[in-house]
Amino acid sequence: MITSTHYDAALSAAATLVNAVPLLGGSGNRDDYEQALELVERLIDTDDENPLIDLLAKKIADYENTAPEYVAFNARIAAIPKELAILRTLMDQYGLNQASFENEIGGRSLVNMILKGERSLTLEHMKALSKRFGVPVAAFIEDDI
Repeated sequence: MITSTHYDAALSAAATLVNAVPLLGGSGNRDDYEQALELVERLIDTDDENPLIDLLAKKIADYENTAPEYVAFNARIAAIPKELAILRTLMDQYGLNQASFENEIGGRSLVNMILKGERSLTLEHMKALSKRFGVPVAAFIEDDI
């Protein structure tokens, strides 16, 4: 049972936490955002089960979704077709280049055209990439189609 003593202690602890990490209180200050990022990194390194990580991650995401310095970046990311974003991410994660997809897509020139948005991945390409990397075919397909 929560008593008024527990309630007061929780409110006091929350106020102390917001004072120590202002982003939790809704601060839109860049320095507070960077402080929260540093704290999350430290918590992940030292106490990756700490519930504060989830609270901070939510506030960090809120900041990144609304801060003026991220508006142009977020717009560019939103404009990238999903299939290209997934393909580029896979290339980055696995250290691959355009010649690395001979079996899944075809020659380097076709991969180049796809990456430039001149051609699209076919369903067969998506299936082959799905099999190679263990991701669902749906990962390559736009949600609004």
